[in-house]
Amino acid sequence: MSTTLRPSRSLALSGLLSVLLLPRLAVAEADQSGPKDQPSDQEDKDEGDLAKKTQNPVADLISVPFQNNTSYNIGVNERASNTLNIQPVIPVHLSESVLLISRIILPITYQPDLGSTGGGSSGFGDVNPTFFFSPAKPGKLIWGVGPAFILPTATQRSVGTGKWSAGPAAVALIQPGHWTVGVLASQVWSFAGPSDRSTVSLMTVQYFVNYNLAHAWYLTSSPILTFNWEATSSEEWMVPFGGGIGKIFKLGKLPLNGSLQGYYNVRSDESTTLARWQARVQLAFLFPAAGSKPKPPEKEGGAEAGASAQR
Repeated sequence: MSTTLRPSRSLALSGLLSVLLLPRLAVAEADQSGPKDQPSDQEDKDEGDLAKKTQNPVADLISVPFQNNTSYNIGVNERASNTLNIQPVIPVHLSESVLLISRIILPITYQPDLGSTGGGSSGFGDVNPTFFFSPAKPGKLIWGVGPAFILPTATQRSVGTGKWSAGPAAVALIQPGHWTVGVLASQVWSFAGPSDRSTVSLMTVQYFVNYNLAHAWYLTSSPILTFNWEATSSEEWMVPFGGGIGKIFKLGKLPLNGSLQGYYNVRSDESTTLARWQARVQLAFLFPAAGSKPKPPEKEGGAEAGASAQR
């Protein structure tokens, strides 16, 4: 039996409002601070470099994105679903040459009852951790490989698979000039779980193309193509097309990355479970590694000043 849980809709709405309002608050803060706090050319360059790091899935950068995806025109009743993904990305140096990046997706989902014009289920979905082993000092081609998992943590049957799943994942990208171009893919198969739940064989492919503009603005397209090999032919695949715009900005000293994107989903005309449109709003909190920041110049004044600078 499906139930309508309005707190999940409130949560999704609050997530959207936060993403939309925080950039305005940042602009208001900048306006109030006066000309003396206007960003310098060096600050613009630093924010531009940070934008390219955020576009690299295996960068040495801690980030905590909150990504809200709203899907429209699902089924004959043209229902809408909503998923708020909390996606912490944490890099760990295993050695001087090897970096381990953990990317964990924690979804909070509202799934409508597709057989009616109202009602649905909401709850915490399946956790999706992925781990990439990547060179700590990559060349022009940046890459990473590792395992991906789906853990059956869903609190409602309709928002999870109920199966333990695992498989390989890989990412590769290049960043020439103002561009970032790459692809991230994974394939997982179920290996354990209740026998009354469907077998899982799911591939996701996300290509991403970003062009960085002045003042840390950027154009972006990063659709997620899904291929559910266990579904019926009408529900097996979905290929989105679209894109949007984003910007690196600051609240105080904390850098953030905000973006807004829209996608049209190519799907089978007979599909009753896949959306036709999708809107994605994201706000990511960024925590650059200390080593990525430029070192302050040494002060003159002898050994005491040098020791003070080292401290």
